[in-house]
Amino acid sequence: MTMTEAPTGVPTESFVAVPMPRIGDQAPAFTATTTQGAITFPADFAGRWVILFSHPADFTPVCTTEFMTFASMQDEFERLNTALVGLSVDGLYSHIAWLRTIKERITFRGMADVEVTFPLIDDVGMAVARKYGMIMPGEDSTKAVRAVFVIDPAGIIRAIIYYPLSTGRNFQELRRLVIALQAADALEIATPADWVPGEPVIVPPPGSCGTAKERVEDPSVRAVDWFFATKDVSEAAVMEAIDS
Repeated sequence: MTMTEAPTGVPTESFVAVPMPRIGDQAPAFTATTTQGAITFPADFAGRWVILFSHPADFTPVCTTEFMTFASMQDEFERLNTALVGLSVDGLYSHIAWLRTIKERITFRGMADVEVTFPLIDDVGMAVARKYGMIMPGEDSTKAVRAVFVIDPAGIIRAIIYYPLSTGRNFQELRRLVIALQAADALEIATPADWVPGEPVIVPPPGSCGTAKERVEDPSVRAVDWFFATKDVSEAAVMEAIDS
C-alpha cells in the first residue's frame, strides 16, 4: 500500500509518497543515533522481539506518561525477550534533556525517579519515521503519530497499531499482544477476543476430514463445530512455552 495523494489542506509539495510497511514484511532497515548509542536496525536485535514505537514530540505530557510507563515495564518485556526502541522527530540533545527531566521532576501514577534506559532514536530528518509510515499529514505533517510495530526475532513485522496524537497507548494490551504472538508461534494456536494467558485458546481449523474427526475425538479439545474448537492451556504452560 502506498500513500500517493496529499490529504485536504496539506500542500502537495510537502507530501512525499511513502510505501507503508505491512504485517508479514521484513522490517525496513536503518542505522540511527540513539540515546543509547548508534544502532543498526533490525540487525542489532536479531533473535529478539522488538517493540518499535514512535511518539509525537519530547516535552509533551502524553508522551511523558507513555515513556514512564514503558520504562516501568521494561523488565516485564525483557522477560518476554522483547526490546523497546522509541522514536520521535526530535534531536539527541532534546531527548537527553527530556529523559533527564522525567527522571528528576515528573511523578505519574505513583511512578517517580523513572530512568529510561531503552534507546530513543534521533530522527530530526524524519527518515526513519517516513520509512515506517509514522508521519501522517492528515494528523500532523511535522510530528510522528503514536505508531507501534511488533517485530519478531527474524525481523518480520507481526503487528502494527496506530494511535492519534491525543490518545495514550494501553501498555497492558501491548504486553498481551506480544504474549499472544509468542504463544501462537510456540503452541500453534490462535487466541480469541480479549484473551489473556490462562484462558482457553483456539485450535486452528482442520485441513482435512481426517483431522476434523481426530479433533472431535480428542478429549483435550472442545469441538463446538468442525471449524470452532478450543482447549485449555494454563498461564504457566503458556509462559513456559514462550520461554523455551
